Amino acid sequence: MNGKVLYERVMVIFGGVMIFFYLGLGLFIIFHPLFNHVEKFIRILFGSALIIYSLTRAFRTYEKVREAFFSGNNSDE
Repeated sequence: MNGKVLYERVMVIFGGVMIFFYLGLGLFIIFHPLFNHVEKFIRILFGSALIIYSLTRAFRTYEKVREAFFSGNNSDE
């Protein structure tokens, strides 16, 4: 396995972790009582934006996972 393939695989895994980070942050902003001093509409707006971003990132990461791990043109030597 050469360095470029390894780098691509590590970045895909990092991208997968970031999906859960953005999803969790969006849910945290919407539901956690720490943000009760912020108007509910603003919390839902920002939290929903983060959740939607995590979903779009999930679709892009899915394609990258297929390319990095399951394509037949990678050399595993």
